[in-house]
Amino acid sequence: MAAALPAGVPLLLALLLAPRGRAQSFGQTRFVCTSVPLDGDVCAATAPGAGSAEELKSTVLQLRETVLQQKETIMNQKETIRELTAKLGRCESQSVLDALPSEPKGGGAGRRQPGFNKNTMGDLSRAPAAETLSQLGQTLQSLKTRLENLEQFSRMNSSGQTTNLKDILQNKIDDLEKQVLSRVNSLEEGKFNPKNESEERGKIESTLTSLHQRISDLEKGQKDNRPPDRFQLTFPLRTNYMYAKVKKSLPEMYAFSVCMWIKSSASPGMGTPFSYAVPGQANELVLIEWGNNPMEILINDKVAKLPFVINDGKWHHICVTWTTRDGVWEAYQDGTQTGSGENLAPYHPIKPQGVLVLGQEQDTLGGGFDATQAFVGELAHFNVWDRKLSPGEVYGLATCSSKALSGNVIAWAEANIDIYGGATKWTFEACRQLN
Repeated sequence: MAAALPAGVPLLLALLLAPRGRAQSFGQTRFVCTSVPLDGDVCAATAPGAGSAEELKSTVLQLRETVLQQKETIMNQKETIRELTAKLGRCESQSVLDALPSEPKGGGAGRRQPGFNKNTMGDLSRAPAAETLSQLGQTLQSLKTRLENLEQFSRMNSSGQTTNLKDILQNKIDDLEKQVLSRVNSLEEGKFNPKNESEERGKIESTLTSLHQRISDLEKGQKDNRPPDRFQLTFPLRTNYMYAKVKKSLPEMYAFSVCMWIKSSASPGMGTPFSYAVPGQANELVLIEWGNNPMEILINDKVAKLPFVINDGKWHHICVTWTTRDGVWEAYQDGTQTGSGENLAPYHPIKPQGVLVLGQEQDTLGGGFDATQAFVGELAHFNVWDRKLSPGEVYGLATCSSKALSGNVIAWAEANIDIYGGATKWTFEACRQLN
């Protein structure tokens, strides 16, 4: 017979063998080791990555959104590239067609007038044609003005041959105006055929080139009979290639006077009548009227606003004087002082060894022209002195006094000026041709 168990043993066994249904079940588990600093709180230590699930989820969503945005950007760029490639192809094919009618036939014959047939990356629509028509209209007006000058010269000299040539050229200009008018009507009626644009443009430009040449030949005939200072420069278009260059540079100057006759009605702003640049300073001496700003004189990039009111399509005589002492300046219009000031680049002498350009503003030495700053109008008797002129001397220049002096630094003479890009020279007599 089995011995009886001590009291309390059945209860202990029952507790040990009872199922642990109420205990927490952890399933598969693992040990995680976390390094804790020596002076750290072991109870406060947490496992790596604990509590960062939301942050990871947010980061993943942001990355996904970024990828989608980049994909959309790439698709847009591909579409833009396809459009530009198509436009470039059309421009190249058009330029090939434009080159065919005016291919040089030896010796540079058939060279195109600068400024025409400028291909752009835009569609070959009516806009370029309309711009070309505008340029043609201005060119025709310039030719007509030159012919009027030739007519006046022929009346003074009673030359029958010059008159006959003038009549022939006038008839050609009338024909050109009819062609331009016909082209405008075609544009308005929607009958314009881009395929014929190259041929029509070639014919018109060929005739214009011939007219320019014949008028220039006639004007050369005048040069033998006129004084070297009785001429003017004409800049009919706002371009970045039409300008005149003074052959001489300026010396070092501690004072100066710059005077000229000027005529313009360009808007907004007549542009840059002249600019003088030296190595390291493109704005050593500049006269400019840009946009809706008043005319300004710049010396070593320092600016003074000038009280000129001359943008009215009439001839005006203007002078600006300056001295390095205290930077004192004075401005004269039509012989009368209209403004003065001081502290304009004081004690800075005008530097030598530069480039003096008429009709353009220089961003680099002798270049870097910007069409928006180009001068549009007519200019004559540009003279420079290395001293301040007196009010009486300025008045004598503005009233064409017989005692008026020429510049002792730069004197207005045809032999001192080279012209480029379609700027023209023709006869001008101050005070006789005014307005």
